[in-house]
Amino acid sequence: PRPPARDADFPAQDSSLFSDLATPISALRGEIAWLRPQEICQTPRLFPDDSAQAHAKQGVLGDCWLLCACSMLLQNDHLMRKVIPPDQPQWGEWGYRGAFLFNFWQRGTWVEVKVDDRLPCINSKPCFSRCLSPAAFWVALLEKAYAKLRGSYECLWAGQVCEALVDLSGGVAERWKLRGSRDEEEEEEEKAEKGSDDRPLTLRNLPQLARDGCALSCSVYSSSRGVGELGQYHAMSMVDWREVRTVSGQTKCLLKIKNPWGRRCWDGVWAENGAGWKNLETSCARDLLGQAEQGEFWVDATEMQKDFDEVTVGYPISGNGHVQSIYTGAALPYSQHLTGHWVKGHSAGGCRNNSSYSSNPKFWLKASEVGEVLVCLLQHSTARDSGQRGVKVPAADSTLNHPHYQAIGLHMWKVEKKHFNLSQTLSKPPCACTATHAYEREVVLRAQLGAGFYLIVPSTFQKGAQGSFLLRVYSSSPTALSAMKVRDPALPNDVEGEWESTSCHGSWVPGLSAGGSRNFSSHSQNPRHPLTVTYDPGGTNIRVTLRQNCPPSAFQAIGFHVYKVRESQDEPMALTDMDPVASCVPHCYTHEVTLDCSLQAGAYAVIPSTYHPDLAGEFTLTWARRIPR
Repeated sequence: PRPPARDADFPAQDSSLFSDLATPISALRGEIAWLRPQEICQTPRLFPDDSAQAHAKQGVLGDCWLLCACSMLLQNDHLMRKVIPPDQPQWGEWGYRGAFLFNFWQRGTWVEVKVDDRLPCINSKPCFSRCLSPAAFWVALLEKAYAKLRGSYECLWAGQVCEALVDLSGGVAERWKLRGSRDEEEEEEEKAEKGSDDRPLTLRNLPQLARDGCALSCSVYSSSRGVGELGQYHAMSMVDWREVRTVSGQTKCLLKIKNPWGRRCWDGVWAENGAGWKNLETSCARDLLGQAEQGEFWVDATEMQKDFDEVTVGYPISGNGHVQSIYTGAALPYSQHLTGHWVKGHSAGGCRNNSSYSSNPKFWLKASEVGEVLVCLLQHSTARDSGQRGVKVPAADSTLNHPHYQAIGLHMWKVEKKHFNLSQTLSKPPCACTATHAYEREVVLRAQLGAGFYLIVPSTFQKGAQGSFLLRVYSSSPTALSAMKVRDPALPNDVEGEWESTSCHGSWVPGLSAGGSRNFSSHSQNPRHPLTVTYDPGGTNIRVTLRQNCPPSAFQAIGFHVYKVRESQDEPMALTDMDPVASCVPHCYTHEVTLDCSLQAGAYAVIPSTYHPDLAGEFTLTWARRIPR
């Protein structure tokens, strides 16, 4: 038999454990040994026979946020089979090769991640996350695959539950702040009057959300009275709820919380020996306490509001993959998504406080009938892309050079028809918007829309902040999402007359067609594109635009020259001794460069180039020609 697989892209070395040695696990350097499950226990398997033992138990890695999302998989067999494809050969079975396949949702598509089954251990036991059952390994292997996706185990230290929920489901998740200082109903009314989509959490909704199949978790930012042993941040799962009646006749809602540490850490009213149980019938109290398994405890709504900082809600996903609204319970079977970019100097207009706001990417949403709509803006960060090894994740097209996200927001306007005045529309209050620009990977806007056209504008708070994003729309009734066709920049708007525009695509290939600027003898190797001018009314009659097709982080300095050529010439002319009739120089590190020209009728060649030779790249060349009326 062949030896078990060894993942060369994510080897059993420190490079897979650590990124910058900036977290507490850096103290484990030199202490970790990599073992396969059959070296850890006698009869390893992915899942235990007892489903209660399949839950995750956190190790020394601070990834409680990921483990809360793993709990969601245990409640949804459809998603579990999507993330962990079934029928993979396991230990002792024919076909076992020492590797397992996982799927994670990334930037609008499911991405395969394959890892070998060597796990980091201390004293022959997994030192990071595992199942409550020491013989089950689905959690440990999923954690390893997710670490490979992110770049290293250390990259999993601290995160948001909502991000992991989306990555494991392809769905939608929201974070709700707990507001214990004000009356919930008063705050709801105030938000409704302001027309804001930023709804405070109504704890009374939690039982219904649990009943509807939502993935629920709660988090603390710092230690509190009830969870005194917790550190600066910790996330836990809500796994059940019960309505009980006290001996005095009051109705209370109790929520069951599972701590991924695998131990009870609660010393509130409903702790194991808390005073709250004295207010219930003995049989009821005994029954509920008996239902609390390892690492589980009960809290009531008052304690939840007081001692926890936020709740994360993952939207239910049906067996056929449809998202379900957490507000109305309605199915949202219609979905679509588009990508977009904020490019400095071109489409990064910032928030509505900036005069450049209208330059942001714009999208049309057509609603066929009245219905509920979710619009989700998910920004891409390249902070961890350089660490991904052997994982084909869609390109981010972003220049974010830090692990933090940009502050992003969404605004939506209803318009009567597609032909409208943009500046007038944007000067009016939107019909729906996110409450603020938030430093989140994804923001969600919910609205009840009537039939008609809507303009959606995603933006960053800061003008000039570059990045890429995915815009997702889920709706209860048919909708159509499309990018707004901005007036072609190659068509001058300051010159009278009719214009026509033509585009072509090309590439610079090192050693073949990447000749560099005129400062280099290889300049003539660059691609040359013929341009014929037939109409010369005087003044500007040609506009040429060169756009490089790559992420802003990969921009080269680009420019172009226009040469006059003979129309009857069959062979390309040598450019060595020729002077261009028009030039777009100096070469600039930008998305696109444009030049207005006044050219006589005749034949020309446009030569686009990077400044330095032998630099690979792809480009789009567009020229607008003035034509007779």
